[in-house]
Amino acid sequence: MMTYDPFQRSIWPLAHGRTLELGPRGVLMAIINVTPDSFSDGGRFADAAAAVDVAMRAIEDGAAILDIGGESTRPDADPVDAAEEQSRILPVIEALASRTNAIISVDTYRAETARLAVEAGAHIVNDVHGLQREPAIAEVAAETGAGLCIMHTGRDRQKLDDVIEDQFQFLNRSLEIASEAGVARDRIVLDPGYGFAKDADENLELMARFAELHRFGLPFLVGTSRKRFIGAVTGRDAKDRDAGTAATTALLRIAGAAIFRVHDVAINRDALAVADAMLDAKNSRRDMKP
Repeated sequence: MMTYDPFQRSIWPLAHGRTLELGPRGVLMAIINVTPDSFSDGGRFADAAAAVDVAMRAIEDGAAILDIGGESTRPDADPVDAAEEQSRILPVIEALASRTNAIISVDTYRAETARLAVEAGAHIVNDVHGLQREPAIAEVAAETGAGLCIMHTGRDRQKLDDVIEDQFQFLNRSLEIASEAGVARDRIVLDPGYGFAKDADENLELMARFAELHRFGLPFLVGTSRKRFIGAVTGRDAKDRDAGTAATTALLRIAGAAIFRVHDVAINRDALAVADAMLDAKNSRRDMKP
């Protein structure tokens, strides 16, 4: 049986005829929260013009993907309805699609929002509920050809004791939903959902055992940025966790993660540069052996 190589070049097909290369180099996804209450940057970019300006700076800093979200995912956040979510994000997506060639992702679990976002110019649908809150979102991805990021979450359900077994139980069901909707497997990226109903010990174990997730045979996106478990390790508040985030980026890149969803693009770009250079050196030495 062939072993999956997360560093092997693969092409991720996206909406609107776009593609993204994954494998040989880590890819940065910038977090652009158009919300008043996200845990780290809530309210900073709630205005569409401000969000676009921040997104443009993120591209300059090295982001290949802009992830636009209109509803906070922190546990105690106030819910918003679909109309409010759409009024926040669609003007930002439309503006970015007209001003930049960057890949645009929409952070939503709603099928209606996902469809409108792709129509507005988004290339990727990023669902933090793993298709299991509104399964119709998988049909949107299939019909539009969008790239699909499926995230694991432990919220609102009974988790298994083993963090890796729980990943497989949840994400295998998500993959079934995607397959039933007609989503091609090469359009899917998975996300282990760091911080989503996981305590510090569980997050650290999930980092330590990350390589076990390659049994899925799919690329992985990771989102550790400024999460509470980094604060538990470093003792720092959310706004001061970018150095700790960069450490997780380097470690998870070496373990085979492909995409890194971050607040501070520049510091994580440097972390990825070092990790990828080390991987190059390792591969070069391996190739030189007789």
